[in-house]
Amino acid sequence: MTDAAGRRPEFGDGPLSRAAATVHTLLTVELWLLLGVLPGLVALVLLDRDASNLPLVAVALLPVGPAVSAALHTLRHQRPDLTDLRPAATFRRAYRANLTGVLRVWAPTLAWLTVIAVNLAHLDAAGVPGWWAAPLVLVGAGVLLVGVNALVIVSLFTFRTRDAIRLAVYFLVRRPGVTLGNTVLLAAAAGVTAAFSEAVLALLAAPLVLALLRIADPMIDTIRTEFTP
Repeated sequence: MTDAAGRRPEFGDGPLSRAAATVHTLLTVELWLLLGVLPGLVALVLLDRDASNLPLVAVALLPVGPAVSAALHTLRHQRPDLTDLRPAATFRRAYRANLTGVLRVWAPTLAWLTVIAVNLAHLDAAGVPGWWAAPLVLVGAGVLLVGVNALVIVSLFTFRTRDAIRLAVYFLVRRPGVTLGNTVLLAAAAGVTAAFSEAVLALLAAPLVLALLRIADPMIDTIRTEFTP
């Protein structure tokens, strides 16, 4: 009897093999993420915690965008079959393909955040009331959340930069669960960095990117059904 329902499962079909495939993909993505952000990571570890270095921090964070984008793409398109895994090739291909589009949203995000951070660090010198810090922090949080949404969008879809940014802003309200999830994830990342260091955060990069991807699933599904052919 050759009924497909009665066939024996082949190697790579079972849950253990799928779990092994996921672990292998995560470890590979972690390695390539670390390679992608290594120059900036070294600079961040060596820089003094001083407001005058904020522009240098932004430059050091520039490689993070393309590396995270490639990781998002790789994890989104990971293969469950242990016998057909090519996460390294997928990461490199996504990095090259998305590099320009990612920098078009990531570089302005870092520039805006740097301007806001510099203003926060020099409120006294600017002669403005202390309560100005609150709206500046809110604006900075909004810029960061829009930047994260835009990073996910340009990593997985092909939109013009301005359209990707419009969608990123739109989904702050359209999908509040995604916004809240990203806020918690970013707060956790900031907490890890403050309590330990940027190096420790980098070692957790792949699980954090996977969490970002899972949080963004409702936004991704909506874009796929409503904004793509």
